[in-house]
Amino acid sequence: MANQFINYTLEDRVATVTISNPPANVLTTPLVKELDKVFDELSGKDDVKVIILTGSGTLFVAGADIKEIGSITSPKQGEELALMGQAVFNKIEQMRKPVIAAITGFCLGGGMELAMACHMRIAGDRARMGQPEINLGIIPGFGGTQRLSRLVGKAKAMEIILTGDMINAQEAKALGLVNKVVPEGEVLKQAVGLAKKIASKGMKAIAAAMSAIQEGTTQPLSQGLTLEAKLFGQICDTRDMKEGISAFIEKRQPKFQDQ
Repeated sequence: MANQFINYTLEDRVATVTISNPPANVLTTPLVKELDKVFDELSGKDDVKVIILTGSGTLFVAGADIKEIGSITSPKQGEELALMGQAVFNKIEQMRKPVIAAITGFCLGGGMELAMACHMRIAGDRARMGQPEINLGIIPGFGGTQRLSRLVGKAKAMEIILTGDMINAQEAKALGLVNKVVPEGEVLKQAVGLAKKIASKGMKAIAAAMSAIQEGTTQPLSQGLTLEAKLFGQICDTRDMKEGISAFIEKRQPKFQDQ
């Protein structure tokens, strides 16, 4: 599928979505709206189980369009832009298909906010991440203040956001901001490997696990456990559960049918 800014390829039930807006892959409003459309389409495709999100060239996304932000003339206009971006990133985060960010080069501002909306992140060893909005006299508006705080804790999020400093991939890994750091040239390969491993599992179990983690962790532990038990019960009535148990007993690899 070809669009103006977003392309995707599909192989072995893994969709690789590439942002292409040279030279820095900045997030303009038309690009974010196109991203929204592409994720809507992928959400409804039965032949897609896992999604990889990456940037073209040597970087992920260097940020939002500074000229577009500079053209804002009222608080209402600024709020509307932020709400538009948040809605699209929320949709990505709330998908029941895993989304893996494959990060190379710069991942800054809106790009970091986009990466944090993904469920997992793999970074190249030369990647640089940060929320430099404070250097422009503004703050993150596409979810950065909220997701970064939840991923690395309030104190570290305060430091990163209030200084506007970049952090390297190794520090991001130590903070729990990325899942793994790999050589820069192997980022997409490693992301594809992880995606295919997940795609080999049953889709119903994947979706249930994601629901339990994402919804349960926003609730008190007792409610999260109740949700987990309910989802566990539902999964016990699937063909994939029967296939998984049979394969284990028969000492063979399961062949899940997503049923």
